[in-house]
Amino acid sequence: MAGIQRVTPAMLDVVESLVRAHLNKRPVHGWVIMKETKRAGPTVYRVLDRLEDERWITGEWEEQTPDQTGPRRRLYRLTGEGVPAARALLAQRRPAALTVRPAPGFALLGWLHARLAGGVR
Repeated sequence: MAGIQRVTPAMLDVVESLVRAHLNKRPVHGWVIMKETKRAGPTVYRVLDRLEDERWITGEWEEQTPDQTGPRRRLYRLTGEGVPAARALLAQRRPAALTVRPAPGFALLGWLHARLAGGVR
């Protein structure tokens, strides 16, 4: 956790959301993180800014087609150095977050996906 001096509950919530998105092999945008963590926008974006400054995550603006309306969203994903750092932080501060919690009916697929991603031993 080099570089990150102060870890808050909000940071742990955001990191947990980013790890879930990583396991699902998809980027995630701030609105989804806000909904998952039940945290306010300024809180979530302050954490995302810190994680981006530490190079744990990257943010990219989504590509829009001409038929899409509304503003572009910024999509976030863990970096190569962010994945092990996030897992280490959660293992130390919130180990239950690394436990696979498969959706009903998809227990075997969820376990297999986590196993292949290196999240289950």
